[in-house]
Amino acid sequence: MSTTQNPWTVLSSKLEYENPWIAVTEYQVLNPSGGNGIYGKVHFKNIAVGVLPIDASLNTWLVGQYRFVLNQYSWEMPEGGGAMDTDPLDSAKRELLEETGLVAANWQPLLTMHLSNSVSDELAIIFLARELRQETASPEETEQLAIRKLHFEEVYRMVQQGEITDSMTVAAVLKFKLMLLDGQIS
Repeated sequence: MSTTQNPWTVLSSKLEYENPWIAVTEYQVLNPSGGNGIYGKVHFKNIAVGVLPIDASLNTWLVGQYRFVLNQYSWEMPEGGGAMDTDPLDSAKRELLEETGLVAANWQPLLTMHLSNSVSDELAIIFLARELRQETASPEETEQLAIRKLHFEEVYRMVQQGEITDSMTVAAVLKFKLMLLDGQIS
């Protein structure tokens, strides 16, 4: 039987760790079958925002950086975090300018995603940015970025070949490819 009601009972919770970006809580629970258990939750204090910038020639921009958590280099679309009390579009505009120096005149929502809903409440909102003009990038001091301008089909190939593994970028590229195939993009 499928239900939309919460089958979990929280018996207690304990904040295990917190910093300015996340909080980790351990819950003592009764699971959906009524058995005792534990559940850990990573709460994100910001919304993840991503931007797929596409110009009139169907070029896009990737940002390359070493990802500490993965211990590897990653190519991905411009992305970052936005405060919960800030319009996600404003955060996306800031990230695009900071990381690539691009400013877009045309914005549209592309996707809303939960990035790892078995352990985290992180919400991602991804935008499509069009009608681009180049200004000056100003990355944060913690970012050592490389920027690549590539035709969208090359980025799509990189996703298909597993060269891009960032979930937000993969989802945005696949969604945009479907929009192209469906004739929604000219």
